[in-house]
This record gives sequence, structure tokens and C-alpha cells, in this order.
Amino acid sequence: MGELRSAEASNSSSGSNAADDTPKQMLSRFYALQEERVQTYKMFEEGFLAYLQGAPNYNFPLYRQLVHEITETFNKISADILHIKSTFAEWNNLLPISEIIGKIQDAEKNKLELTAKLQLCRQKLQDENSETVQIESDEIKQQLKDNRDFLVEQMEELKFESEDLYLEDNEPETVDSTLSAER
Repeated sequence: MGELRSAEASNSSSGSNAADDTPKQMLSRFYALQEERVQTYKMFEEGFLAYLQGAPNYNFPLYRQLVHEITETFNKISADILHIKSTFAEWNNLLPISEIIGKIQDAEKNKLELTAKLQLCRQKLQDENSETVQIESDEIKQQLKDNRDFLVEQMEELKFESEDLYLEDNEPETVDSTLSAER
């Protein structure tokens, strides 16, 4: 769990002033945050598996601490991504990127909720292997699969929508209409 805090500290200290960032830099930061999410999910799963191995005498206080740290990390990531989304929304020609990032953010929130539900089901299955719980678990697994498929589609859409950022070195259009009047 200490690794989580050190990863958070290094990421927050390496962030730059978003007002000075180019669209490419903002997009790179978004991808880095998505990778941080992947790593956080891995830590969450490893901690959950360790918790399950303690059955029937689960170490709930330790697991609760893990959930707290994971939640803090996901909240920080979400706040950073929402800032990136709003920054892209301020640049007129980059609004579609902002909208895609918003869809990804919503899907990630749903994924976390489904992951927590699945963990509860997995513990119930370990404690009381019932057909009802198995059906619920299978339904949640399908929802998670659908969610992952949607996330992959949106990441591909983001890649497609943002490819112009890598082809051109143009600055984003702003809301200031005086620039077009001068030309």
C-alpha cells in the first residue's frame, strides 16, 4: 500500500501547469493517467486476492484501508482527467476530444462500481457457493466485459479524433473572435 502513495506523490509532483500545456501534452497526461488507473486496478485485485486468502477470518480492517487508498487514487485520477476534459472543451476545435474523454471517464466510474460489486460476489461465492450468487457474478462479469469493450472503442475513437494533433503543430482555436477579424 505504501507503493500506491509513492506513485501518487511522483505523479502529482511531475505535473506541469495545465494552463501552459499544449493539446499534445494534455493528451499525453490523459494517457499517463489511464495507465495509472490500470496499475491501480492491479493493486486493487492483488489486495483483494490477499483478503480472500484469509478466509474464513478475513482481515477486513486491512482490506478497508486498501479500499480507502485505492479510492483516493481513483478520485485524484478522476479530478485530473475532468480538468483535462474541461481544458479540451475550452478549445473550440477540440470539443470532440473533450466529449470522448467524458465518455471514458463515465465508463471508468461504472467499471469501478462493477469491480467492487464483483468483489463482493466473489467473496459470497467463496463463503456460500450458491447458484443465485453465481448468476449475479456472471451478470456482473458480462457487464464488465461490455464496459471494457466500450472503453476500447472510446480509446480508439480518441486516437482517431486526436491524430491531427500529431500531424500539425497548430495551436488550438480559442473563443477569441478578434483573431479571425484581423486576418
